[in-house]
Amino acid sequence: MSHEDVEHRLVEANGLRFHVACAGSGDRLALLLHGFPECWYSWRYQLPLLAGLGYHAWAPDLRGYGESDRPREIGDYAIETLVEDVGGLIDAAAPREVVLIGHDWGAVVAWFAAIRRVRPLDRLVIMNVPHPGVDLASGRLRQLFRSWYILFFQLPMLPELLLRAGNYRLIAAAFRSMAADKHRFPDEVLDVYRRNAAHPGALTAMVHYYRALVRGGGMLRQRRLGYPMIETPTLMLWGERDAALGKELTYGTGELVRDLTLRYLPDASHWVQQDDPERVNAMLKAWLEDRPVPEASEL
Repeated sequence: MSHEDVEHRLVEANGLRFHVACAGSGDRLALLLHGFPECWYSWRYQLPLLAGLGYHAWAPDLRGYGESDRPREIGDYAIETLVEDVGGLIDAAAPREVVLIGHDWGAVVAWFAAIRRVRPLDRLVIMNVPHPGVDLASGRLRQLFRSWYILFFQLPMLPELLLRAGNYRLIAAAFRSMAADKHRFPDEVLDVYRRNAAHPGALTAMVHYYRALVRGGGMLRQRRLGYPMIETPTLMLWGERDAALGKELTYGTGELVRDLTLRYLPDASHWVQQDDPERVNAMLKAWLEDRPVPEASEL
């Protein structure tokens, strides 16, 4: 399947219009949620895989990104609203089966969609973001230094100015400098993400996700609600060469997810599904087919 085989459509959900890249057909939905500073394109290697497995794969631009609607206020990006976006997209697809797949910010939303049971999920796949209930005490100081950008993003205007500077130099650098396999991020790939960030208001929308979570109190509200056990069978894939999030953040996930399969990819970065798509796809395919999921060393 080539990029030309991906269908692009606008879908109404939760009061907004979402641009959705679609592959495959049928009533088994695989809903793929991208992260920062990405867009639907980050799932270019997984869309054909899922279509070939019989899924109707949807990779939306999340609210504020790409060709999707872009509300202006910080409150428009509250975690509760992002979770309702997931519910609205599932309703729009009207499937009989749902696999929810998330990376980075998309994984944050996917975790909460499963925790709060916004809609019934048959399977959950998480890539390189910890469960929000995992105890960070053991690595808190180290993680604080790694995640300094989250605090920086709370500032008004300055983050957008820096991200825009030099033809979105920092956007491109976020991929290539962190990638384990830099050949996966040639200029033509980086240009997709530059164009995505160049949409009017897009940078502010992207940064508002972080502002709503911290300054807007989203994480505190969720913490007060608690983290009931996730009953949905879950596959967690983790690129060990993640410069932003340490492997230790996966420890203890099994105490919060009843049916957890966890696999590490030692040669992949935070951009795991783009950095090492062959191993990611092999693990994902095995799990969706109810076969033993191979370790990275077996692939």
